[in-house]
Amino acid sequence: MAASHPHPFTAEESLERLKAGNERFVSGLARFPTVQKEVLADLAKGQHPHTTILGCSDSRVPPELVFDASFGELFVIRVAGNVLGPAILGTLQYAGLHLRTPLFVVMGHEGCGAVDAAIASKFHGVAQQSRIETLLEGIEPALDDLDSSQPHEALLHAAVEANVRYTVRALLGTWEVQARLAEGEMKLIGAVYELESGWVRFLD
Repeated sequence: MAASHPHPFTAEESLERLKAGNERFVSGLARFPTVQKEVLADLAKGQHPHTTILGCSDSRVPPELVFDASFGELFVIRVAGNVLGPAILGTLQYAGLHLRTPLFVVMGHEGCGAVDAAIASKFHGVAQQSRIETLLEGIEPALDDLDSSQPHEALLHAAVEANVRYTVRALLGTWEVQARLAEGEMKLIGAVYELESGWVRFLD
């Protein structure tokens, strides 16, 4: 679907805005403690977010705060373990076809409970409630190539990154992403948020 108007940001400009916002957040110089009513009224006319983010539901990882982003800047989808599913894919498809965001970010975080539960299920046979098991099924394939004998902290660190990369690869295989990439105006990247420092580490 063609955009009716060119998007105001490129993928690289969107990524630089995220990095700059995260730096302000970490340094204590966030810009948006409040939003003026005039801004809200203008946004009511329509949205043009520069980035779509698929992140984890963890209460410690709110993308708008982490990237010091105001209303209307980010289109955010959050689910435990930042896993894909029909509703998530449908929302991503909407962002790609209708909002035309130039940058898509899959953002996991250190110490993710969903990834930790997937480790326990896959490597130690720990059972969960049925719906949680369904969620973990979306994470466990990402752990196939990990060394389960390494210390737990190192394993969890590796698993969080592996889960992000697995989701990015899955999205790269969709026709929507292939079409947008062929246009040369869209970028898909993985990232990991560090809970203790507040920094976001973007993956190559």
